[in-house]
Amino acid sequence: MPNRPPFHFEEAPDLPGSDRLSRFGLGLIHRSLHRFWDFEVEGADNVPQTGGAIITPNHLSFCDSLFVPAALPRRVWAIGKGEYMDNWKTKHLFPAMGMIPVDRSGGKAAMDALDTAAEVIDSGKLFMLYPEGTRSRSGNLHKGRTGAARLALRCDVPIIPVGHEGTVEVQPPDTFVLKPGKKVVVRIGKPIHPRDFGAIDNPKLARNLTDAVMYEISQLSRQRYVNTYAGKGEAHTTGTTPEPRRAVIPSHPVAVDPSEDTTTEATVA
Repeated sequence: MPNRPPFHFEEAPDLPGSDRLSRFGLGLIHRSLHRFWDFEVEGADNVPQTGGAIITPNHLSFCDSLFVPAALPRRVWAIGKGEYMDNWKTKHLFPAMGMIPVDRSGGKAAMDALDTAAEVIDSGKLFMLYPEGTRSRSGNLHKGRTGAARLALRCDVPIIPVGHEGTVEVQPPDTFVLKPGKKVVVRIGKPIHPRDFGAIDNPKLARNLTDAVMYEISQLSRQRYVNTYAGKGEAHTTGTTPEPRRAVIPSHPVAVDPSEDTTTEATVA
């Protein structure tokens, strides 16, 4: 196991989730993943030891939600799809672990979830959401939604891009069993600060910041970037990792691009 900062569990009795169950569950995840998979973590020291931050990984498999938290040196809260609350196996466990359910159709329920996420971040904790909004079925990295950028601007905290490889081989789409012995690499990038992307009142700031985050994720995950949102109609992946290819979006744009699309998509990650 590569050297990296030890895991620190932060108690938070006033925030969503159960401290007792989260401590047990995260401890079990941290101990067990290295036993059953060839699990490597790079860049864990890029996560600040204290203070709020937003973790933004690529999303290929359900088990991303196991490997990414296990790569972090601190406890993390997360957005999860509201459908988990309809399943008796997950409706109690996931919220107890710190998941904040969100209605992905948008509206007030989605805004309430983001308000709760802001409370977690303002309390100096880590919060994770998938900027693609759902799992990629094509294996490509898709256009990011601006929820993470808007939270970062609202709370004045950095976004930490994360890219991983191998989770789709561990658990291909629409499968339940995790295949042991596979290699998984989680790479944690350097923090990206919203203040580096222009004036706070710039209406295109969230889009520019999101594009910069997606560029960094593409470099960390080594995925091919496609400038379309993930979702219905996407080709089903065969479980193979795309060949490394440079994303075709700007790296860390700091000036407003006059041609940038001003369309406001859903803020749910």
